Amino acid sequence: METSVLVPPHKAASLPHGSRPGSRAQVELTTIYEISKILSSSLDIERTFRSALNTLTTLMLYRRAMVVLDDGEEGLKLASSIGLSPEEQLQGRYRSGEGMIGKVFASGSPIVVPNIAAEPRFLNRTGARDEDSDQMIGFVAVPIQSNRRTLGVLTIDRASGPAGGFREDLRLLTMVANLLGQALLLHRGVSAERKQLLDETRRLKGELKGRYSIDNAVGASKLMQEVFAQVHQVGPSRSTVLLRGESGTGKEVVARAIHELSPRNGGPFIKVNCAALTETLLESELFGHEKGAFTGASSERRGRFELANGGTLFLDEIGDTSPAFQAKLLRVLQEREVERVGGNRPIKVDVRLIFATNRYLEKMVAAGTFRGDLYYRINVVSIYLPPLRERREDIPPLVAHFLERFNKDNHRKLRVSTGAMRILYNCYWPGNVRELENCIERTATMTKGDVIEELDFPCFNDRCLTRMLHVGAEAAEAVETPIALPVSRRAVAPSEAAKPERQQFERAGDEKPEGERERLVWAMEKSGWVQAKAARLLNITARQMGYALQKHNIEVRKF
Repeated sequence: METSVLVPPHKAASLPHGSRPGSRAQVELTTIYEISKILSSSLDIERTFRSALNTLTTLMLYRRAMVVLDDGEEGLKLASSIGLSPEEQLQGRYRSGEGMIGKVFASGSPIVVPNIAAEPRFLNRTGARDEDSDQMIGFVAVPIQSNRRTLGVLTIDRASGPAGGFREDLRLLTMVANLLGQALLLHRGVSAERKQLLDETRRLKGELKGRYSIDNAVGASKLMQEVFAQVHQVGPSRSTVLLRGESGTGKEVVARAIHELSPRNGGPFIKVNCAALTETLLESELFGHEKGAFTGASSERRGRFELANGGTLFLDEIGDTSPAFQAKLLRVLQEREVERVGGNRPIKVDVRLIFATNRYLEKMVAAGTFRGDLYYRINVVSIYLPPLRERREDIPPLVAHFLERFNKDNHRKLRVSTGAMRILYNCYWPGNVRELENCIERTATMTKGDVIEELDFPCFNDRCLTRMLHVGAEAAEAVETPIALPVSRRAVAPSEAAKPERQQFERAGDEKPEGERERLVWAMEKSGWVQAKAARLLNITARQMGYALQKHNIEVRKF
């Protein structure tokens, strides 16, 4: 009686197969071809392995086939099978070196058992052998390998005949196992990359959510608390929102916060700066285009409306668009559908729209440069973001926030001195929060010590001091506020809250010179050449006054 044969791996593919009819060779070739097609059709390893085993058993007339894979710490697990019941498949667990399958996995060499009933090392772990106790069944197991690693074991059961024929089976199964190993390695590589991408996406979403959450927005002033309350009120609704305010006041941050507070927070948040694109490019960017719609349109492209489907679309600087584009946008708002450039098929979209502008839209509607019907469409819920000069109490916490982020990113421990904070507090900041952030980052980068002092600001010589000398009613009039506000919501200019020392020098008919040097001389003359009084008159510190006098070579007169 035949016994099991352990075949060295380097001889498995070159065993003599004797004389076999041409039909056998043709069936084997067809089997390999069909299995290779199945394995390359999908990365669903469970489905493709089962289909491959089904093809193998059907074409080669095998009774059963199994794929056992390494399951890490849990040992070997039956992954796919043909000819076994679900209950029998659940029993298919092995350890390396255990039984025939464990031995093939541990050694990396194929095994042939002509009669499993006569082989004591055959475990029959699944219990399927009992059904065929009256017939001699043969068993062949080959390792599934790739890159010199054994990944699992491929086995088949078939009826044993007097002619044997196991050499041909061994050769065929070795080729099939190689195909399975390549497919398995590709699947694991793609799965690992996909998992890494999903983890990275999850991490970035978490960071963005924390960064743009309204709870983390910096603003303790009464004006910003009113903004936050409005955001919380409008966030859960579907209403269109118009954000108004000067450039740099944080309209995009508020738009993201509204998105995060809405039921659409699981969908995309898409932003478009309308002022950065020409009318033609803006139309293509928002609505998409068909292939060949214009020169350079080599392929079909989905627009931002389609990409934002199920989420939020933020259109910044809507006041800078042309009347022609405004008419097209109005139709999209009315019909809730878009047509790609060069196309004639309407595409339904479900998008919440948030608009932003730093323009005075009411004046533009009166002048005919902005469509009135579009204005009433987008001005459903209007939220005004005050400029930084109207909420100066937010400057210290904003500075602390920006400096903390800089220290974290650059592994430093910088802090701001009292004098430097006074400069930041008194500056006019026409660029608002964005300008303050850039100033902090630029100054922190160039500061050598651990404390930011007054003279550390790179802009101090040319800009900051000039703004402080000009801060007051005349500076406030120089910058046009884009949104008309009630008087109760406007900040009191520094000139309205001047100190008594300053008031006594400002007589009716006194006019301050325009130049910086002239203002310094004027203040010194008004204060009797006392630097401290002149500094209070200009609303700056005595140290800054001394630096300014030295900068302009103004000699202090002594009486």
